[in-house]
Amino acid sequence: MPHLILDYSSNIREEADMPALCTKLADCLIHQQSNGSPVYPIGGVRVRAIAVSEYCIANGLANAAFVHAQLKIGHGRSEEIKKITGDSLFAVMKTHFADLEQKMGLALSLEINEFSELATWKQNNLHALYPKN
Repeated sequence: MPHLILDYSSNIREEADMPALCTKLADCLIHQQSNGSPVYPIGGVRVRAIAVSEYCIANGLANAAFVHAQLKIGHGRSEEIKKITGDSLFAVMKTHFADLEQKMGLALSLEINEFSELATWKQNNLHALYPKN
């Protein structure tokens, strides 16, 4: 962990540059620090974007779009770290979409969900490929 899942309305697929946003958000997660130590291991970072083709925004206006981000993290990080992480990720999203927001209605949102370690199963050999950041 962390896994960041972006759902976005498909009407912005051409202009949104979601691959670039995924890279920016991954970098943001990788560079989160607490007391000089990384908060999230590089090998656990996943960011993906999924275009949603069936949706209705407000009253169905064609000139409206959404991007909803859901960050899933393992249990144990402080409320302060979660707030800093959320603020950092949301700032990246707002900057990335600033130009698009000037052209159309755009709803951006982000939530953080914390997993219980007892209710999560994982197998991952990626950590061995990356030194501790």
